[in-house]
Amino acid sequence: MEEPWGFDFISRLFDGLRSFCVDFMQDWKANDMRLAVFKILLSWLLLSLVAIHIAWKVYGTTVNDMYYRQGTGGQNGGTPDAAPHLSSWDSVGEESFKTHRE
Repeated sequence: MEEPWGFDFISRLFDGLRSFCVDFMQDWKANDMRLAVFKILLSWLLLSLVAIHIAWKVYGTTVNDMYYRQGTGGQNGGTPDAAPHLSSWDSVGEESFKTHRE
């Protein structure tokens, strides 16, 4: 019976990971232009993620409350007792609804 996760597969995986880390550290110590751009982009990404995390901690509940109606009716609790009156969408006088004709 052959094992799907044999020692040979795991050994090759760790060797590949180790060689990647060694190459990465050699490039990191080289201080060339490509590495400088990488460092700038990596720091920008990390700074953006931290800023998003802080903003979500501060404003997350406010944003969540904007999109979910609180109480018994609406999106989270069934239908509301009375439908809201939207006068701007009501038909005016004898005007019928427009239909699409081909």
